[in-house]
Amino acid sequence: MIPRHARAIALSLLPVISLPAGAAPSGWRQLNLPVGVTSISRDAYDLHMLAIYVCILIGIAVFGAMIYAMINFRKSKGAVADRTLTHSTKAEVIWTAIPAFILIFLAWQTVPALIHIEDTRDSDMTIRITGYQWKWHYEYMGEGVSFYSALGERSNTARQRNAALRPAEVDHYLLEVDEVLVLPVGAKIRYLISANDVIHAWWVPELGIKRDAIPGFINEGWFRIDQPGTYRGQCAELCGKDHGFMPIVVEALPPEEFAAWLAARRPAAQAALASSQP
Repeated sequence: MIPRHARAIALSLLPVISLPAGAAPSGWRQLNLPVGVTSISRDAYDLHMLAIYVCILIGIAVFGAMIYAMINFRKSKGAVADRTLTHSTKAEVIWTAIPAFILIFLAWQTVPALIHIEDTRDSDMTIRITGYQWKWHYEYMGEGVSFYSALGERSNTARQRNAALRPAEVDHYLLEVDEVLVLPVGAKIRYLISANDVIHAWWVPELGIKRDAIPGFINEGWFRIDQPGTYRGQCAELCGKDHGFMPIVVEALPPEEFAAWLAARRPAAQAALASSQP
């Protein structure tokens, strides 16, 4: 007799299982790793799915063998355990060789992707990212443009106790900022990341980036955004009482639009620098 809760779970999964590949509801797709909009994120997704498929095959083989043994060699059918077999070299070779082959296969698939992810050569531009409690500082290296990016005003108001503005009334609550990191589509962007106070982590799932920002240490990496759009993330390191209130927003623009934006920001950056000097 199948328990009632087990039947309910099975019935809830049936519509998804019966759908053709790629037709699962968006809510179910959110349970998986996002494909993303960079080659790095796609590499991570492909390796993730490869590992999932390997695990599924192993699970089918192991549980299939267990079920077969329980059905065909159960005591009620008169099966008697063989107590004379204490060692089998052949069995030990098989159950050692198969996992070793699987690990070698996964390593063979993984190493090229890891080399690709860490190759920051021939980048088109460099940005410096610095984490603070609780905001981000971005600097476009060699361009004279830099700014802080903090939680958006509406989200900051709605999160306060007894505020007139409710979180449900704020679009992208806790995922909006006052200054967006604007980047060009199609450019290889190298980033240098550190922190000013405690450990932070710059995490944007759709870019395939999650890199620690450590005080006194500079991490680096790169990515190339393939599609224009707005991509959101958060600090992924528990960095203090307002850890949940330092989001990341990246806006990817076509190259000509980005060049116009950067040119427009340079005078403002220069004016701000001049006003800060004695």
